[in-house]
Amino acid sequence: MTAVVVRRGRSGSVAWLVGLGIVLAALNLRTAVTSVGPVLDQVSAGLGMSGVASGLLTTLPVLCFALFGAMTPALSHRVGEHRLLLTALVLLGAGLLLRSAVQSSGVFLAASVVALSGGAIGNVLIPTLIKRHFPARAGMMTTVYSTAMAVGTMLAAAATVPIQRAAGGNWHVALGVWAALAAVSAIPWLALVRSEPERHRVRGTGLGELARSRLAWAIAAYFGTQSLIAYVMFGWLPQLLQDNGYTSGQAGTILAVFTGLGIPISMLVPALAARMADQRLLVIGFGAAYVIGFAGLLTGHALWAWTIVVGIGMGSFPLALAMLALRARTAEATAALSAFGQSAGYLIAGAGPLAVGVLYEVSGGWTMPFALLFAVVAAQMVAGWYAGAQRVIEDE
Repeated sequence: MTAVVVRRGRSGSVAWLVGLGIVLAALNLRTAVTSVGPVLDQVSAGLGMSGVASGLLTTLPVLCFALFGAMTPALSHRVGEHRLLLTALVLLGAGLLLRSAVQSSGVFLAASVVALSGGAIGNVLIPTLIKRHFPARAGMMTTVYSTAMAVGTMLAAAATVPIQRAAGGNWHVALGVWAALAAVSAIPWLALVRSEPERHRVRGTGLGELARSRLAWAIAAYFGTQSLIAYVMFGWLPQLLQDNGYTSGQAGTILAVFTGLGIPISMLVPALAARMADQRLLVIGFGAAYVIGFAGLLTGHALWAWTIVVGIGMGSFPLALAMLALRARTAEATAALSAFGQSAGYLIAGAGPLAVGVLYEVSGGWTMPFALLFAVVAAQMVAGWYAGAQRVIEDE
């Protein structure tokens, strides 16, 4: 009886530590991305970056998320989930620290790849850890995870410039401080490396096998289309606002509100999705919000209000994260589906900002870019209708 009590107590302490580790890790997953944008001009000038190098820097996140995300299940099976997430956080912190200290654009880009590889691995691993350690509370833990990621995303975007000002205009300090957050987030995983869960291969969950699954492609398409819209909004919303008479300061404020909406939405959507056997009603609701919001933005009036409506549609992101756990029975299948869905999805998303930029340049206005976004929303709703139905990847 005593041994049973000890095992249960240890299991509870491990679960608590994993939960803490997930929250801290999630805070870091986007800091390498959103900390650069606010000081990109200073970084480019300080390092003598060419336009091509600056463009590559903004494209690196989707490329790294796709490449390293696809590699994560194989790496996880080889070294273990806890060890791999610890390694990912070390890579993230080391990359952030290195790129804050260099004076070469080439080294800065290479260090960014190192940092982004850690974020990419964490993207795939955390849904797997939630499925393994909290199978009965996957919805609640996905809520915690997505909310922490939204907080970290907004914090890095909002605090980098004030940190730079406090450091006398030094962008090296403003970027390097985020390495300290990564170091703190690694502490729980240092304690967890000895409690590595057993690893098993599940038939039918190789990337080649998933490539023949309609459900896997539906989730990849849903994840990709919502990410495409997000990258377009983050990259082009300020330009749209300024074209319609808003100042750069007003545009920045509206973008901050748009980004901040992700926090309350992330607190609600995953838990709600987990209570529903079928998530297609949410898919249609978020798709409708996109359509209404984009149509409103096209009018050129009350753009702040229509931006909020689009922000509600961005609930498709935490819904996509929730689907990774809901559409699989086991942690191993969740890992494979997460890797496939996110890797293929980010490749889809990477084309969005570039395509919008080309259409904006060619047409000289926003009608053609929004026509593309309406088509993307239509594709998202079709993919989400299949992905949101009650089925699991193992049955395919």
